[in-house]
Amino acid sequence: MKLSARNILPGKVQEIVKGQTTSHVKIKVAPGIVVTASITNEAVDELVLKKGDKVSAIVKASDVIVGK
Repeated sequence: MKLSARNILPGKVQEIVKGQTTSHVKIKVAPGIVVTASITNEAVDELVLKKGDKVSAIVKASDVIVGK
């Protein structure tokens, strides 16, 4: 698969917390760095995601907000 996104962070699923309609998937991308993605429960099921899976956090955004 080819993607137009340039921000691809490989990692491993650390935790999946399912809600009523969406899940929070925590992906460890580096020691001490975790990216959390909010995706549908249907997507979690279709991808057959589970803790320990090798995945990529793919970030495609038109705006990035930086705060300090």
